[in-house]
Amino acid sequence: MTDSNEMTGGEALARTLLAHEAGPIFGMGGFQLLPFYDAARRLGLNHHLINDERCGTFAADAYAKVSGRVGLVDATLGPGATNLVTGLVEALNAGSPIVAIVGDTHRDHSWKNMTQETNQADILRPASKEVIRVEAVHRIPELLRRAFQVATTGRPGPVVLIVPEDVCHGTHGFDDADFDCDPRYQSAPALRCRPEAEALARAAAMLSAAERPLILAGGGVHISQAAEVLAELAESAQIPVAHTMSGKGAIACTSPLSAGLFGRYDRIANGLIEDSDCLLVVGCKLGEIATKRYTVPAPGKTMIHLDCVAEEIGRTYAPELPLWGDAREGLRDLADALEDQAIPDARQTWCDDVVTRMDEWREMARPRLESDEVPVSMGRMVGELNQHLPDDAILIADGGFAAHWGGLMYDSRRAGRGFVPDRGFASIGYGLPGAIGACMAAPERAVVAITGDGGFNMVLGEIETARRLGIAPTIIVVNNAASGYVKALQHLMYGAGNYQSSDLEETNYAKVADAMGCLGLRVETPDAFAGALQQALGETGRPAVLDVVVTRDAGKMLPAADSRAVKVNKGDRIA
Repeated sequence: MTDSNEMTGGEALARTLLAHEAGPIFGMGGFQLLPFYDAARRLGLNHHLINDERCGTFAADAYAKVSGRVGLVDATLGPGATNLVTGLVEALNAGSPIVAIVGDTHRDHSWKNMTQETNQADILRPASKEVIRVEAVHRIPELLRRAFQVATTGRPGPVVLIVPEDVCHGTHGFDDADFDCDPRYQSAPALRCRPEAEALARAAAMLSAAERPLILAGGGVHISQAAEVLAELAESAQIPVAHTMSGKGAIACTSPLSAGLFGRYDRIANGLIEDSDCLLVVGCKLGEIATKRYTVPAPGKTMIHLDCVAEEIGRTYAPELPLWGDAREGLRDLADALEDQAIPDARQTWCDDVVTRMDEWREMARPRLESDEVPVSMGRMVGELNQHLPDDAILIADGGFAAHWGGLMYDSRRAGRGFVPDRGFASIGYGLPGAIGACMAAPERAVVAITGDGGFNMVLGEIETARRLGIAPTIIVVNNAASGYVKALQHLMYGAGNYQSSDLEETNYAKVADAMGCLGLRVETPDAFAGALQQALGETGRPAVLDVVVTRDAGKMLPAADSRAVKVNKGDRIA
């Protein structure tokens, strides 16, 4: 920047991000954004090289999920931009606030076969809430502010800011006032709306009259930072709580009011849904997995649906009462309305029944959670995590069976976001980069990721990223020498031995980690897991990889064996 305040568009980008107190930023540079990278160096922007842009978006997504703040990623034009798509869709579907800064061709030469040129705006548009293209240098602060506003309001989500080469390299004489920003848009939800008073009064009347009410909590509870409010309402009104995979932690899994996971995989919740006389759905889209292919709840159940996105209400199940509003504010108002309402005598029997059923489920699951079988069973592995992870730990679960086993059997021991699965798109490969983002969001908390060997293979290069950043996530590689979820589905659909393109070459990932300067520990027996986990959790300054050799029996790879959650027939394919 000169004495006349003349600066490049790239520096304007960096200064606007600093005004938002933004960071960390994950990216891989190119010529188009070089002035931004130079300004990041000079101004001390919290920017980090990622080895793959998709992983940068995954890391930004996990950062946003854990912190509530805007996750940031940048990419050069063409392949850099298109590599963002999978992570952007995860954020779009999951409601994660992200801003992605993407370079583009010099406008004087666009559509003349510039290197790496493609119609990237049209590719990125369906993967984001909004695509904003900057056409003038002086508009960079204005439009980057717009990106933060869109990312953090309504249902939060990803916004793409496309900056052509000549705009990033061009200059303009900015004033200090050009970089003023509203701090409320640094995190989500930046703005909150409340359901109308008449609808809330009716909802309170329905809940207070119910003898067997049940709350169904989705990931929107965490987006709204409503877990504590929900737990308080559940306890004061004596209403049990079931959750989706992304809603785990809406109430502590160890609470006597916790009914656990519902839908495709469940502990006791599906039976409770069937028996309930009033369902309160909060921040949940009631998609395929949560509803067991749209069969739970059964038609005709009395339902109140609270969501900040009006078009999600009634998409898959028509509620008797829609409540359009922010989850936290809506729950607060409901709690106030219920405060002076008498609780039916039958409610205590209902809550006691939840405890009884959960105790029975835990006894049924105990053989899996404590199994001594060799290779290590998935149930035993999750059982060890339940025993040895700190209460405030963050468990990242990769797509596929890692999320299913974790969602079903892992116990979050306090309300809040302690379990982070990538359920927006359920993409494989989220575990390691997600752990990087979580470490950056909560450096004081232990971060553990469960990923399969197939998912780890996709993103192995980011071990170098984590080591370079000096962070110490524990990455548990579930090593079954297979694309385990696909192999398990082939087993269920076509029988033992009928596998195609689902086996991997046996690899010792502990040695791979050692070769990359990290702690690598191979776990081959269940009694070795706890010690290896403790050693990994004690590591500082570098990642630890636990290479856990698990069963190669495809019939035992899914939690269906002990949850009876998977039924395969012509009308119920597994997704």
